[in-house]
Amino acid sequence: MQDTYSLLREFADSWVLLALTTFFLGAILFAWRPGSRSVHEDAGQVPFRHDDRPLTDMMPNRATDCGDGISDLIPEARA
Repeated sequence: MQDTYSLLREFADSWVLLALTTFFLGAILFAWRPGSRSVHEDAGQVPFRHDDRPLTDMMPNRATDCGDGISDLIPEARA
């Protein structure tokens, strides 16, 4: 009878390798599937969606307001 290490090593060398290879190939095929171009283009444009105004308009003024943190980001939270 084999010890536990050898049994698990043999299992990992065969079936786990096959499962991980199948998962990897499935992930590649999922990313390159037909019709996914629009999804990937939309995800790629996320950082550029709000380029119509400067970043300083969206951030609180840290020079004058050193509040508790959450009220700096949510105007409704200011009392």
